[in-house]
Amino acid sequence: MSRVREFDTDAVVQKAMEVFWWRGFEATSIQDLVEATGIGRGSLYAAFGSKHGLYELALQRYVQQTTDATRRALAKRVPVRQVMRDLLLGRVDDALEEPGRPGCLLVMAITERVPHDATTNRIVRDAITALQDSFCATLYMARSMGELPAEADVPALSNFLVTMIQGLRVMSAVCPDQPMLSQVVDIALAAIPE
Repeated sequence: MSRVREFDTDAVVQKAMEVFWWRGFEATSIQDLVEATGIGRGSLYAAFGSKHGLYELALQRYVQQTTDATRRALAKRVPVRQVMRDLLLGRVDDALEEPGRPGCLLVMAITERVPHDATTNRIVRDAITALQDSFCATLYMARSMGELPAEADVPALSNFLVTMIQGLRVMSAVCPDQPMLSQVVDIALAAIPE
């Protein structure tokens, strides 16, 4: 008879996500995960197969949470420039909320894992595509409502804004200067045509 799991898998993935977010994949040991989640090494391996298996679920959880937050921010019924400004400044605020946090888990995955990990590469590409799609939907709606000129290149603007978010996450970790980052956001918004 198989044993019943005595822990909440979702809670374990959430706790593991926090550990990977603070330490990165390489610097996180199984012992770190055992201590953070409160479950034994054997249970971790039985439930997730490996550290990498747990990391994939944690990264997917992070992507889902940030994608959902982005979609909620983009769904606000205010002018598109205000939506984008609020979203970008919100990402700055999120990044600066916990001093010492090394930035965005997605950015960490890009730099640490994507070059040699096909599964992480797929998760990251899917996340970027979801962001691009969300921005495109918002910008096409704004264009149809006359907030953007008819000739506005929505896919190019979307790509630019996705790149801005990732760049803001990196710069927030390296240079956590709220006024400077806010100024960068204001300059970026000038790329959205009148």
